[in-house]
Amino acid sequence: MANDEVILLDSWPSMFGMRLRIALAEKEIKYEYKEEDLWNKSPLLLQMNPIHKKIPVLIHNGKPICESLIGVEYIEEVWKDKAPLLPSDPYERAQARFWGDYIDKKLYDTSRKIYTTTGDEQEAGKKDFIEILRVLEGALGEKPYYGGDNFGFGDIALIGFYCRFHAYEIYGNFSIEAEFPKLVAWGKRCMQRDSVAKTLPDQHKILEFIKMLRQKLGVE
Repeated sequence: MANDEVILLDSWPSMFGMRLRIALAEKEIKYEYKEEDLWNKSPLLLQMNPIHKKIPVLIHNGKPICESLIGVEYIEEVWKDKAPLLPSDPYERAQARFWGDYIDKKLYDTSRKIYTTTGDEQEAGKKDFIEILRVLEGALGEKPYYGGDNFGFGDIALIGFYCRFHAYEIYGNFSIEAEFPKLVAWGKRCMQRDSVAKTLPDQHKILEFIKMLRQKLGVE
């Protein structure tokens, strides 16, 4: 697959795009990165993802793969000879997919309420967010990674949110590290990997982005 053309349509603050960037880095796949302006989407993005019109989109030899976790699984299946991202055991693979699905269904919309809403709605979002983190820390248990000893699918699904922890703390007025020390230790462990460290933006840059987002939404 040396002559493969791989393009990633993405936006730098997207925790969903970070999943694909990390997976591609783990597999050492060369690709062309195209930054999208989500306020003015490109014709290529609208052509490649006409249903959802969202990033990230992985384009492999002209064919689009949409939705980030589907993209991670695709990367795993196509380039399966290096750095496995999913366990070989069917039950463990199912568990990894379960937690990826849980994160997708629960975490993003709930976490957004911390910095895009105010008052009672924000407090309710913060309460729900804390409960989700409690579940995720429980799922991690004493393991170094969600898949056990090896960094993989579950970690890739969640780690993009780690660079927003500082923003959640600022706007939610609470300490994630004080409440969930194992989760924060996991995040720091993941950050020791080149694939993660070179992908996740600085937390202060993310905070500036969220301030800009709040202004556009009229929250501040």
